[in-house]
Amino acid sequence: MAGCMQRAVRMGIDVGGTYTKCVAMDNDTHEIIGKNEVKTTHDHKDGVAAGVVKSFQNCMWENNISPEDVVFVAHSTTQATNAFIEGDVASVGVVGVAGGGLEGFLAKRQLALKDIVLDEKVGRMIKVYNSFIKKKMLTEEIINKNIGELLAEGAQVVVASMAFGVDSMGEEQLIHDCAKKRNVPVTMASDITKLYGLTRRTRTAAINASILPKMMATANATESSVKSAGVTVPLMIMRGDGGVMEINEMRKRPILTALSGPAASVMGSLMYLRASNAIYFEVGGTTTNIGVIKNGRPGVDYAKIGGHDTYINSLDVRILGCAGGSMVRINDKCVVDVGPRSAHIAGCEYACFLPEEEIEDPQIELVSPKPGDPGDYVTLRLRNGKKICFTNTDAANVLGLIDKKFFAFGNAGSARKAMKPVADKLGITVEELATQILDKDFEKVSACIKSLAEKYKLDHDSMRLVGCGGGAASLVPYCAEKLGLAYSIPEHAEVISSIGVALSMVRDVVERVIPNPSQEDIRELKKEASDLAVSSGASPDTVEVHIEIDNQTGKVTAIATGSTEVKTTDLLKECEEAEALKLAEEDFGPKVAGIHLAEKTDKFYVYSGEKEGRRPLRIVDKKGFIKVQCSEGLVEKCKVKDYEEVVEQLWKDHAIFKTDTVLRPDFFVCVGPRVCDYSAVDLEQVMLLMNLDLGDREPEEEIMIIASIRES
Repeated sequence: MAGCMQRAVRMGIDVGGTYTKCVAMDNDTHEIIGKNEVKTTHDHKDGVAAGVVKSFQNCMWENNISPEDVVFVAHSTTQATNAFIEGDVASVGVVGVAGGGLEGFLAKRQLALKDIVLDEKVGRMIKVYNSFIKKKMLTEEIINKNIGELLAEGAQVVVASMAFGVDSMGEEQLIHDCAKKRNVPVTMASDITKLYGLTRRTRTAAINASILPKMMATANATESSVKSAGVTVPLMIMRGDGGVMEINEMRKRPILTALSGPAASVMGSLMYLRASNAIYFEVGGTTTNIGVIKNGRPGVDYAKIGGHDTYINSLDVRILGCAGGSMVRINDKCVVDVGPRSAHIAGCEYACFLPEEEIEDPQIELVSPKPGDPGDYVTLRLRNGKKICFTNTDAANVLGLIDKKFFAFGNAGSARKAMKPVADKLGITVEELATQILDKDFEKVSACIKSLAEKYKLDHDSMRLVGCGGGAASLVPYCAEKLGLAYSIPEHAEVISSIGVALSMVRDVVERVIPNPSQEDIRELKKEASDLAVSSGASPDTVEVHIEIDNQTGKVTAIATGSTEVKTTDLLKECEEAEALKLAEEDFGPKVAGIHLAEKTDKFYVYSGEKEGRRPLRIVDKKGFIKVQCSEGLVEKCKVKDYEEVVEQLWKDHAIFKTDTVLRPDFFVCVGPRVCDYSAVDLEQVMLLMNLDLGDREPEEEIMIIASIRES
């Protein structure tokens, strides 16, 4: 590697169920420098960490990357999720604290957790032991006595949780410090979330604590190996909400890494493909993950672990049991279902990946792939004794839906020969059989997309499908055509998760219940979120904080994002007005007429059009990202000093009065290089949030205010 030109490289490693894949990218241009994959090392003494390190080191050597070139390295991990699935968890001792009287009586009951069942069928659970200390009795001596008793009962880790601990963390901190002195892994409930809800908060902390020993061991092995490779930048870990955090933060809150696999894929679509508004598909062999990206932000919700509600934010990804390798179930008349079992579970190869001459005299054998499964899954016994099956991938190849460039492309002739005996049995053509198969998938996919579209208020005409994963071409083109939606499958679809890890930003979230928050409340929350992002590895100069207010629950959420390094250059090519117009036209779709540039600044273009009496609108930034989609909206340019007057007028002029409510517009403000978005139920709240972003700007600075008119 000596003598190679100095460059800045980002490296992302995604740990999958079968393969661990590493991607190296140019930090400035985001071009892919190299890729490497190894088998995921589930059975190694260091667990999956061994595969992470191996793929990372291979990628460095194969592409002449010097340790000093690496400015960012991160990996996603399935370890937290797998620990819950496999029951590889530690027993938890809860030290609960509350005041006296009725409050203490009620809190004691809420703090007394039962064993947390992870899988009822096989009896996997997190064993929980409980102790309780009255607040006025809280001393180091009493705490140590309680910890000792919990350890004697069988607890391996400790949780400190106090009623209203989010308002006063000192008591939980005292318990934390006592446990640390005894070298006992410990979690403070208030470290995990600042929301009320004592039982749920304590349970979330207990789930977190249960994986501390395993995750810390892996973190130590991975970090030491990366350092031994000469890389000096901190190792970052992917979170389930699409951000990354320093490995030291992961040691405190490993639960945040749960579901980071799907998160990595979504972030790859968002950052690399510029998919600012899309339905995201990751199609594997067994399952398909579907999620939403809207206005440059992925859909986020609270994760469920083992069926239990938690206070952990993760990307809102729906998992369907139909994918590229899903097997087909039949009766005497038709296709009954497709999936959830896949070909590799039954030990079968896909017909389309075999030579056509090998598929001789295929005989139908209906099987149960796993004990307890229905006995109507189709396999075929060939003359040479081999057992094969046909899948969604075979059906899509028969219908000619898969381009040669995609991983799922196979021999349509082989698939046709394998499917013909079943088509004959059902009295239909092979093409009709293939269509029945993909229609079964479409039923599941369309129901999922409809649910997501309703939840996130997606405009059908603006929706796009982005297909990733090796099996994307087997499902996405068919479903897109049936839904009447455009789709794309990127060139590097098979490593989009690793790309997502490499390009991820540091992210941290603070949530509080604050009815009628004041400007000072919001300012403090923004600072807390910003400080958390910095402690997770973000460079202070890069941190931005987005505020969301839920007026029904009083919950205020501060989402801080930032980069690990201050970028001094940005070599991504800026798009000119003509290119921006073309991007907007593609995003609007063919039904929008009269598309024109409504306003612009040196950082953004705003395009408007006409459709069925409405005025759809798009905000395009100078890098070619569609930042905002509005099915109806308008834009006004003004100076910072005049924004209150403009917003107040838009608020009044574009209210929609209904029988039981008044719908007010949502607002976006293009200020400098940022698009800030605001939605609130009263004007005072809108002004409060805007003032936090605009109050320190120059009064003569020009900004654009966009009013997004709500659906009537």
